[in-house]
Amino acid sequence: MAGEQLSCVIVDKLPFASPGDPVVSARIERLRSRGQNPFGEYQVPVAVLMLKQGLGRLIRTTTDRGILAVLDSRLLSRSYGRRFLESLPPARLVHALDEVARFMA
Repeated sequence: MAGEQLSCVIVDKLPFASPGDPVVSARIERLRSRGQNPFGEYQVPVAVLMLKQGLGRLIRTTTDRGILAVLDSRLLSRSYGRRFLESLPPARLVHALDEVARFMA
């Protein structure tokens, strides 16, 4: 809301849609039937978009600042994590809580 300041968005898991969802399942099967890679061509791009939308709740104007905390280790341990990081605006990547505390001070 206008006038209220949001300073942190915490994402505990990368926002992949459930493959058990009937719509997601149908799209995955359609891509497979065409010889495409559903994970790389559908699931990752949709999850990237969802993460960017989460960041959009935090940063709405050029003067906004805050922390996007992604607690899912796959962001750094899996090759597709780079796609998530590259989709976000330039920002400092930190791993220690003391760095976060300095930013918030």
